[in-house]
Amino acid sequence: MKVKDVEILIIPGYTNSGPDHWQSRWEQRLSTARRVEQKEWSKPVREDWVEEIVKAVEAAEKPVVLVAHSLGVAAAIHAIPQIKDKVVGAFFVAPPDVANENIRPRHLMTFGPYPRERLPFPTLVVVSRNDPFSDFETAEAIVNDWGALLLDAGEAGHLNTDSGHGPWPEGSMVFAQFLNQI
Repeated sequence: MKVKDVEILIIPGYTNSGPDHWQSRWEQRLSTARRVEQKEWSKPVREDWVEEIVKAVEAAEKPVVLVAHSLGVAAAIHAIPQIKDKVVGAFFVAPPDVANENIRPRHLMTFGPYPRERLPFPTLVVVSRNDPFSDFETAEAIVNDWGALLLDAGEAGHLNTDSGHGPWPEGSMVFAQFLNQI
Protein backbone atom coordinates (compact mmCIF):
# COMPACT_ATOMS: atom_id res chain seq x y z
CA MET A 1 0.00 0.00 0.00
CA LYS A 2 0.97 3.60 -0.42
CA VAL A 3 0.39 6.49 1.97
CA LYS A 4 -2.43 7.82 -0.22
CA ASP A 5 -4.30 4.50 0.12
CA VAL A 6 -4.58 4.53 3.92
CA GLU A 7 -5.26 6.80 6.86
CA ILE A 8 -2.30 6.81 9.21
CA LEU A 9 -3.28 7.32 12.83
CA ILE A 10 -0.45 8.67 14.97
CA ILE A 11 -0.98 7.48 18.56
CA PRO A 12 1.47 9.16 20.96
CA GLY A 13 2.24 7.93 24.43
CA TYR A 14 2.28 9.45 27.89
CA THR A 15 2.51 13.30 27.79
CA ASN A 16 2.11 13.34 23.97
CA SER A 17 4.84 13.66 21.36
CA GLY A 18 6.45 17.09 21.18
CA PRO A 19 7.26 18.99 17.98
CA ASP A 20 10.69 17.37 17.56
CA HIS A 21 9.48 13.80 18.17
CA TRP A 22 9.54 11.51 15.14
CA GLN A 23 5.76 11.02 15.37
CA SER A 24 5.14 14.76 15.06
CA ARG A 25 7.54 14.97 12.12
CA TRP A 26 5.83 12.05 10.38
CA GLU A 27 2.42 13.61 10.99
CA GLN A 28 3.56 16.77 9.21
CA ARG A 29 5.22 14.89 6.35
CA LEU A 30 2.71 12.14 5.60
CA SER A 31 -0.30 13.50 3.74
CA THR A 32 -2.86 11.10 5.23
CA ALA A 33 -1.55 11.12 8.80
CA ARG A 34 -3.46 12.55 11.73
CA ARG A 35 -2.90 12.42 15.47
CA VAL A 36 -5.27 10.78 17.90
CA GLU A 37 -5.75 13.51 20.49
CA GLN A 38 -6.29 12.60 24.12
CA LYS A 39 -8.11 14.74 26.65
CA GLU A 40 -5.60 14.03 29.38
CA TRP A 41 -2.02 13.44 28.23
CA SER A 42 -0.37 13.59 31.66
CA LYS A 43 -2.96 11.58 33.63
CA PRO A 44 -4.02 8.94 31.12
CA VAL A 45 -7.11 6.83 31.71
CA ARG A 46 -7.11 3.63 29.67
CA GLU A 47 -10.83 3.66 28.84
CA ASP A 48 -10.66 7.29 27.64
CA TRP A 49 -7.57 6.68 25.50
CA VAL A 50 -9.12 3.58 23.95
CA GLU A 51 -12.34 5.48 23.23
CA GLU A 52 -10.45 8.22 21.36
CA ILE A 53 -8.66 5.63 19.24
CA VAL A 54 -11.96 3.91 18.44
CA LYS A 55 -13.52 7.25 17.44
CA ALA A 56 -10.56 8.10 15.20
CA VAL A 57 -10.69 4.72 13.46
CA GLU A 58 -14.47 4.92 13.01
CA ALA A 59 -14.08 8.36 11.42
CA ALA A 60 -11.58 7.04 8.87
CA GLU A 61 -12.72 6.90 5.27
CA LYS A 62 -9.90 4.60 4.15
CA PRO A 63 -8.24 1.54 5.66
CA VAL A 64 -6.22 2.48 8.76
CA VAL A 65 -2.58 1.97 9.72
CA LEU A 66 -1.78 2.59 13.38
CA VAL A 67 1.54 4.23 14.28
CA ALA A 68 1.81 4.07 18.06
CA HIS A 69 4.63 4.91 20.46
CA SER A 70 5.06 3.86 24.08
CA LEU A 71 1.80 4.06 26.06
CA GLY A 72 0.02 4.64 22.74
CA VAL A 73 0.86 1.01 21.92
CA ALA A 74 -0.88 -0.17 25.08
CA ALA A 75 -3.96 1.93 24.31
CA ALA A 76 -4.05 0.70 20.71
CA ILE A 77 -3.77 -2.94 21.78
CA HIS A 78 -6.75 -2.54 24.10
CA ALA A 79 -8.75 -0.88 21.28
CA ILE A 80 -8.21 -3.72 18.80
CA PRO A 81 -11.39 -5.71 19.55
CA GLN A 82 -13.42 -2.65 18.54
CA ILE A 83 -11.36 -1.52 15.51
CA LYS A 84 -9.89 -4.64 13.93
CA ASP A 85 -12.14 -4.58 10.86
CA LYS A 86 -10.87 -1.19 9.65
CA VAL A 87 -7.17 -1.59 10.55
CA VAL A 88 -4.87 -3.11 7.93
CA GLY A 89 -1.59 -2.82 9.83
CA ALA A 90 0.21 -1.46 12.87
CA PHE A 91 3.67 -0.01 13.43
CA PHE A 92 4.36 -0.08 17.16
CA VAL A 93 7.45 1.48 18.74
CA ALA A 94 8.84 1.04 22.26
CA PRO A 95 5.90 -0.65 24.02
CA PRO A 96 6.32 -0.16 27.76
CA ASP A 97 5.99 -3.01 30.23
CA VAL A 98 2.70 -1.86 31.73
CA ALA A 99 2.53 -4.92 33.98
CA ASN A 100 5.81 -4.03 35.71
CA GLU A 101 5.18 -2.91 39.30
CA ASN A 102 8.21 -0.60 39.08
CA ILE A 103 6.93 1.46 36.14
CA ARG A 104 6.64 5.16 36.91
CA PRO A 105 4.32 6.89 37.11
CA ARG A 106 2.47 3.98 38.67
CA HIS A 107 -0.91 4.83 37.11
CA LEU A 108 0.51 3.64 33.77
CA MET A 109 -0.04 0.12 35.12
CA THR A 110 -3.77 0.67 34.57
CA PHE A 111 -2.99 0.04 30.87
CA GLY A 112 -1.73 -3.46 31.66
CA PRO A 113 -1.43 -6.24 31.31
CA TYR A 114 -1.37 -6.52 27.54
CA PRO A 115 -3.80 -8.90 25.88
CA ARG A 116 -1.55 -11.61 24.44
CA GLU A 117 -3.78 -12.91 21.62
CA ARG A 118 -2.49 -13.00 18.06
CA LEU A 119 -3.10 -9.67 16.31
CA PRO A 120 -5.55 -9.75 13.37
CA PHE A 121 -3.40 -7.64 11.01
CA PRO A 122 0.29 -7.32 10.06
CA THR A 123 2.23 -5.65 12.84
CA LEU A 124 5.84 -4.54 13.17
CA VAL A 125 7.13 -3.74 16.66
CA VAL A 126 10.39 -1.83 17.11
CA VAL A 127 12.04 -2.66 20.44
CA SER A 128 15.18 -1.27 22.03
CA ARG A 129 17.55 -3.35 24.14
CA ASN A 130 17.97 -0.58 26.72
CA ASP A 131 14.50 0.93 26.87
CA PRO A 132 14.03 2.24 30.44
CA PHE A 133 10.32 1.32 30.29
CA SER A 134 10.64 -2.33 29.24
CA ASP A 135 13.31 -4.95 29.19
CA PHE A 136 13.95 -6.57 25.84
CA GLU A 137 13.02 -10.11 26.90
CA THR A 138 9.60 -9.06 28.17
CA ALA A 139 8.87 -7.11 24.99
CA GLU A 140 10.10 -9.99 22.86
CA ALA A 141 7.75 -12.47 24.58
CA ILE A 142 4.75 -10.15 24.14
CA VAL A 143 5.55 -9.47 20.48
CA ASN A 144 5.91 -13.21 19.84
CA ASP A 145 2.50 -13.87 21.41
CA TRP A 146 1.01 -11.18 19.17
CA GLY A 147 2.44 -12.92 16.10
CA ALA A 148 4.09 -9.64 15.16
CA LEU A 149 7.46 -9.04 13.59
CA LEU A 150 10.01 -7.72 16.08
CA LEU A 151 12.66 -5.30 14.88
CA ASP A 152 15.62 -5.15 17.28
CA ALA A 153 16.69 -1.49 17.39
CA GLY A 154 19.80 -2.25 19.44
CA GLU A 155 20.58 0.12 22.28
CA ALA A 156 18.29 2.95 21.25
CA GLY A 157 16.72 4.00 24.55
CA HIS A 158 13.00 4.75 24.41
CA LEU A 159 13.14 5.73 20.74
CA ASN A 160 12.03 9.26 21.47
CA THR A 161 13.53 12.76 21.36
CA ASP A 162 15.39 12.21 24.65
CA SER A 163 17.20 9.22 23.16
CA GLY A 164 18.13 11.16 20.01
CA HIS A 165 15.30 9.95 17.81
CA GLY A 166 13.74 13.22 16.69
CA PRO A 167 13.97 12.82 12.92
CA TRP A 168 14.61 9.03 13.09
CA PRO A 169 15.24 8.46 9.36
CA GLU A 170 15.87 4.73 9.90
CA GLY A 171 12.38 4.40 11.35
CA SER A 172 10.91 6.25 8.42
CA MET A 173 12.58 3.87 5.97
CA VAL A 174 11.39 0.80 7.91
CA PHE A 175 7.85 2.21 8.03
CA ALA A 176 7.89 2.80 4.25
CA GLN A 177 8.97 -0.81 3.67
CA PHE A 178 6.31 -2.06 6.08
CA LEU A 179 3.61 -0.04 4.33
CA ASN A 180 4.68 -1.43 0.94
CA GLN A 181 4.26 -4.99 2.23
CA ILE A 182 0.70 -4.55 3.49
